[in-house]
Amino acid sequence: MGKKNKKPAAAESPTLEPEPSASSSTTNNKKKAAASSVPQPPSAAPPSSALVICRNKHWRYISSFHGPWLQLPLEVLETLANANYYMPLPRPVDPAVFYDLVKIRQLVDGATDLAVRAANGVASSTLSNSLAGGAAHHMQALGLGFGNNAGAKLSPERRFRMREQATQKLSRAYHLDEIASSVATMQSTSTLENVAGLVLQRAPNDPDANYVHFFHEKIPSRQLAECTDFRALNLIIGQRPSDCEPLRTRAIVRMFKEDFEGAVQDLSSGLTVYRLQQPRHRPTMDELIPLEQKYRRRRDNPPLDESNQPSSTEVQLLFQRAGCYLTLACDHVPSALPESPTERNGASQADVNSASNGTSNGVSMSQEPDIETEAGDKESAKRQLDARKTVRLYAKRALRDYMEYLKHFHYSPDYPFEISDDFSRQVNQATHRTKKYYNQSRHASQDPSSPTGIPAAHKVYQLASLFSATPPADLPPYPSTEIVSTGSAATESAPTASEVVTYHPLLTDALHSLLLCHALIQTSAKELQRHAHMAARLARLADGYPVFQASRSPARADWIEVLRRAENWIELSSSWEVLCAPAPLPSSILSNGLSAATAGINTLSINGGAAPVETEEQRKERMRQQAIMEALEDERVNDEASFKAAILARQRRAEADHACISSGGVPSPNTGPKRWAVDDGREYPILTERADAIARWIREAPMGSGSGSNKRKKKPRAAKKPVEHEPTDAADVVDAVDAVDAVDAADVVDATEAT
Repeated sequence: MGKKNKKPAAAESPTLEPEPSASSSTTNNKKKAAASSVPQPPSAAPPSSALVICRNKHWRYISSFHGPWLQLPLEVLETLANANYYMPLPRPVDPAVFYDLVKIRQLVDGATDLAVRAANGVASSTLSNSLAGGAAHHMQALGLGFGNNAGAKLSPERRFRMREQATQKLSRAYHLDEIASSVATMQSTSTLENVAGLVLQRAPNDPDANYVHFFHEKIPSRQLAECTDFRALNLIIGQRPSDCEPLRTRAIVRMFKEDFEGAVQDLSSGLTVYRLQQPRHRPTMDELIPLEQKYRRRRDNPPLDESNQPSSTEVQLLFQRAGCYLTLACDHVPSALPESPTERNGASQADVNSASNGTSNGVSMSQEPDIETEAGDKESAKRQLDARKTVRLYAKRALRDYMEYLKHFHYSPDYPFEISDDFSRQVNQATHRTKKYYNQSRHASQDPSSPTGIPAAHKVYQLASLFSATPPADLPPYPSTEIVSTGSAATESAPTASEVVTYHPLLTDALHSLLLCHALIQTSAKELQRHAHMAARLARLADGYPVFQASRSPARADWIEVLRRAENWIELSSSWEVLCAPAPLPSSILSNGLSAATAGINTLSINGGAAPVETEEQRKERMRQQAIMEALEDERVNDEASFKAAILARQRRAEADHACISSGGVPSPNTGPKRWAVDDGREYPILTERADAIARWIREAPMGSGSGSNKRKKKPRAAKKPVEHEPTDAADVVDAVDAVDAVDAADVVDATEAT
């Protein structure tokens, strides 16, 4: 019986062909809906899986998109998006992501209304709400016949059209950002899970319905790779070759199936399609100034037309492709290094056995093994050299994409407090529905080049320029005693400006992935230390106020483990948790009522208020329960072994932190007022394959190995030797890099090699 149950699960859950999936979607959804209410595995699922959920709930980085934007009223969210857009650089939140959130909320809310009305057979949402209340009794008393919903019943054709419109809205939302849309649909009604399947019953080739059903189809938990194929996505890509979003989705599925080279091809094709579809000219801020000046009211930010709103698609594609390149680089690390002692002992034992067999058969093995061993060593050394070149090549590609990703965001070392206070006031007025603030700020100017009337006296840099070979020289020192020590927020001379960075949900992960790339490229320890301090400087400033909560970063957890296993080879002055501790809130921001209340709530929610006196047994039990809860939330826990490892790792880390504090060590510098929704480093303290590979690469890989070593050795050599080595190096790179990737790789490679 067990085997019979497994086979239908593997065949049924990935059934993405139009006819079979459409004909059986209604019955399957009914069965799965009933099974979800009872804690028993469905008949079509394997006995080991007790949960059948939608495919989009498996998507990575979902925790990065949680936040108040899911609950804020839509008009408030739109007001905040406009206020964020009209702030001077660096804006608090990336405007492309902010506007995507607004559009996704509009589309998901509209699709929910249509799906619910179609399910209830009600013509309008107003009538649906009235029938749900007591108004139906009054209509029935007047003889209107609404008591049994007879007058509100819709025809099957009308229901189908409403569901079709709902599916189109959901498809557009998933095209904008499939991670944010997945989070939004999870928070919505369960009616959305079935709407695409019902449309497919009558229109099996509908690309929008197939795209939405791909995300909403229910599969066994944590079995996306086994229960997903590409038939539906291939059909959509063939029907709409000018859409890059289905290519992005197919690439993510390939990542789950560990086909990272295929994912890179899809993402590169998606980037090409996206750049071809973009308009040649987009209006800049300076061109939008006359529109804003027509309103004559400085705080009435005109709503930005949707055609002029920035898009986040390119950023998504760059981030995902960079992650694929980094994974490919890590996958080649084992073959690029000599065998471990255990593998070497096993191979030597096999050689001894083969030699003993040879002598017993009367064949002399004294000369032949030496020749074969020497030839085998040369072949093995050549393979390791090629693999080391491949590691560095993929790491450089990943570094290039991460640098392109960082070019979309900005940083300021001296952002005036007045501007931050102004944005906080706008958020306060919007969330509390108070009268709009039309008066001109006392810090405003009449400079026509400033859309909001605020003088652009502060300096602004692209994040990518901070990681270049020659970073700006006028940045505040980091790390400094004021940053690392606790209680430094209240200084004698109150500052008038602070450091600010544009927030993006994936920024923290990209910053730490950048450091992993430099470790694989074998950037010098001194240079990598500078990059690490810069990444920590930016990570501690990342603040998703007022729409995003803090999220966990897999790359940050891997970087922490690499530092530990490589014994802090770049000689950081403090632990990474201390260096990335959230920067304290400025005193001027604390004077704002909303910010102060938010900081207080976050402090209580994270620290749990005043810690009561507890015994040693109670403390250990509390740590154990906390470790279990965090392990259950861990996306990387997929079996019993990883679950136990996660609990044990968290318990050991908690005990180490407790011992450090008890012995008079430096506690976590987060005792003061906290930033918005700060999460004190709740990472994944599990040694992943990526962290293990990078740590081993740092310890065992010879310096200057791979394709980049020759360029560093050209200068001290004679004039003839670079001529001999350089063509070989260039040939290796050109042969491996495809036409799309080779466009701007030289910028990052030259900057890296120059350091």
